[in-house]
Amino acid sequence: MIDRSVQTILQPVLVFLKQGDLEQALTSLERLLEQDLENPQVMYTLKGVSFWLERVRYSQTFSDDFLRGEYLIAQWKPFLDYIKKGGDFNEPIIYALKCSVFTIALHLYQSLLTEPETVHNTAEIYRKTGLCYKALGDYETAIRCLRYAADMNTNSSAILAELADAYALSGEVRLAKVFFREALFKGASEIEVCFLESEIFQALVTKAASIGYTGEELLEWLPVYGTLDGMLNVKRELKALELGKLKQSIYTLENELREKDTKNRRILIPRLINYYFWLIDHYINGNVEKSKVDEILLRIRLLDEKIYDCYIR
Repeated sequence: MIDRSVQTILQPVLVFLKQGDLEQALTSLERLLEQDLENPQVMYTLKGVSFWLERVRYSQTFSDDFLRGEYLIAQWKPFLDYIKKGGDFNEPIIYALKCSVFTIALHLYQSLLTEPETVHNTAEIYRKTGLCYKALGDYETAIRCLRYAADMNTNSSAILAELADAYALSGEVRLAKVFFREALFKGASEIEVCFLESEIFQALVTKAASIGYTGEELLEWLPVYGTLDGMLNVKRELKALELGKLKQSIYTLENELREKDTKNRRILIPRLINYYFWLIDHYINGNVEKSKVDEILLRIRLLDEKIYDCYIR
């Protein structure tokens, strides 16, 4: 936390940051340093402001606002890693810097939405606009942007995950679970975990990480543990076309896993288990004979007995 006396001194700086004005924040910090060169909170804030000013200035070398926004957003995780390496995570200051960065990025994406034509993917522009609003705490506007993006691109797991996160942050837990499950089904590996802040999703990530999974493997295990833990318990019926695609995907993955030289087993196994879970739900909802469910359960057991044991409890 910030010491009260220091918080009073830093207040103008934090206001500038929340408005997205890094230059004015820097000017205020320089004045403060003239008065107190040893103040650790001022130096900490200066470290963050300097990091982002350097990147904002570098972003101006890109050819358009979309690429500038993409660059700045992509720097958020490296920034957090950079700060955490120092061992001190000052939440109020980091929050003000977050507001600054995402306000700047939001203006860049908004400029693209006013253009009559753009060479970039419009759904992705709305996704990133929604992401910025979400990061700034305006969940209602974020949801509107993300729903619009989802209508434009119905197959994007990244959009659905952001939408689910926005619903969770706004307190709409049931809708959050629906869209998380859809996102993880359509393509877990496409989801950018670093931008998902809701407790229900972060708890799921922490669970998978505690087992030792990282990277793409962690993402593929999320729907499996989400099902086992009951987080993904809001389900829907598959359409006929979806069922056909699901069965084809299962067939393809099973054949890949039969090959002895398969290099991606650690990715394919959790993906296949997730597909099995969806197929079991379909069979149960459709009152299909129990033997079909038992057959899928046997396949899960052969893949991972621990997951099987947890699932049938």
